Amino acid sequence: MNKKNLPLFLAIAVVFGILIGMSFSGSSSNLLSFSKSSSQENKIRKLINFIENDYVDKVSTDSLLDGAITQMLGELDPHSVYIPKENLQAVKENMQGNFVGIGVQFRMISDSITVVQPIKGGPSIKAGIKAGDRILMANKDTLFGKKLIADAIPKFLKGKPNTEVNLQIYRKSTDSLFNVIIARGKVNIKSVDLAYMINDSIGYIKLDRFARNTYTEFKSSLNTLIDEGMTALVLDLRGNGGGFIDIANSIVDEFLEDDKLIVFTKNNKGEIDESFATSKGDFEKGGLYVLIDENSASASEIVAGALQDNDKGTIIGRRSFGKGLVQIEMDLGDGSAVRLTTARYYTPTGRSIQKPYAGHGNKNYYKNFQQRFSNGELLSRDSIKVIDSLKFTTPKGKTVYGGGGIIPDVFVGIDTTSYMTNFYFNTINNFAFDYVDTHRKELRKWSITTYIDDFDKDEAIFNSYLADIKDKTKPSFRAKQNIQKYLKASIANALFGDVGFYRIIHQEDKMLQKVLELESTNE
Repeated sequence: MNKKNLPLFLAIAVVFGILIGMSFSGSSSNLLSFSKSSSQENKIRKLINFIENDYVDKVSTDSLLDGAITQMLGELDPHSVYIPKENLQAVKENMQGNFVGIGVQFRMISDSITVVQPIKGGPSIKAGIKAGDRILMANKDTLFGKKLIADAIPKFLKGKPNTEVNLQIYRKSTDSLFNVIIARGKVNIKSVDLAYMINDSIGYIKLDRFARNTYTEFKSSLNTLIDEGMTALVLDLRGNGGGFIDIANSIVDEFLEDDKLIVFTKNNKGEIDESFATSKGDFEKGGLYVLIDENSASASEIVAGALQDNDKGTIIGRRSFGKGLVQIEMDLGDGSAVRLTTARYYTPTGRSIQKPYAGHGNKNYYKNFQQRFSNGELLSRDSIKVIDSLKFTTPKGKTVYGGGGIIPDVFVGIDTTSYMTNFYFNTINNFAFDYVDTHRKELRKWSITTYIDDFDKDEAIFNSYLADIKDKTKPSFRAKQNIQKYLKASIANALFGDVGFYRIIHQEDKMLQKVLELESTNE
């Protein structure tokens, strides 16, 4: 996971997440039947044939049709979308939570594919691939020295299950060149970025998405933390763009008592479909804090809204994105698909949290962060505009609002003091990887705990970074603190993965500090 510009990547992630957020409560067969003959279909078919046969210039009718479908859906809502066939596989992999390939995280270093980490449980780690290995060739394809972009690389490494790929590897640590044959297999895309005990009683789980494998990962992490003595959980949904509604319901069910309403949907016929909690929840009595921000959307808002409306736990952070529409996917028969909005979902008190979109245009609709920053609501709760006519009351008398997003119970503004320019993000990530790549042998002695407590206490590595960068402007005291923190986190990311990165970042996390403050007042 590249952390070079975290706010940007979170924004991109939420757009991707809410694009693919959907429910399978219905069937695509209930949408349209293209096998039916109709005057509209005949009209389109005649026009396509006319263009193919008689248009003065050569033109791709496939491209024309793709454009027509995109424009047609653009007249609806921002979440009804066309997915071209070249993009559909990646979207499906992300939501299913797995893909077929060799299983490596990589980045381009000096025009070579460099393994950042082999993915746990994947074919590469079983074949002995290590962090820092350079992949020079895949079968007969040369992959170095060609200035390949990152998006062009997976086609050489992915494939059908059990198909073999012969890799030529250069291992820098031993200055050796060798070949290894790897059988492609299923590789899990993890949904739980991080799960650990913050202290003796508070556990923490960060969810990246609500994919098919998310509940299984979440449940395993929850049980582990319970076994470690957790009495209160922090569920971090910041930057989580959503996914499958039924997965969100299963996670909420772990916290709510039997028969509590979780969410309901309503379609254009007024038909209502309700989801209720069952008796299977394992953390119904525990304390709960849910962290959300402006990039928490769709299924994340189902979770936050269901808990808030049932007076369970405390929602902390900033107003969520405001996506309350349900999509169903329909295959168009040529490898492409359409996801069409077929219903709205509502929180238990009856709130629709879909923000307005009519007349805003899709581009403006997704300019979420900029708009909220400029109107002040990322800095102050008082700047969040609420509509009195959309006021609702929870069973215990708490006032909540519809009209766009979940407004947290406890507001925590965005930390503007942690801002760093892209220059620092880029140079820090490059320096961190190069440092780890050069010092792998001596870095093996560090455990994550000793690293967090003791690494670079004399600031020798930090000073080496400052001497290495081209910009010799002395950073301010606050900038220095941010650079040091991010440098340490980036090195930890290369050593320990996401868990290393977030454990460092969390030390000054304002929302987690708020959780600890609230817990101390409840003792």
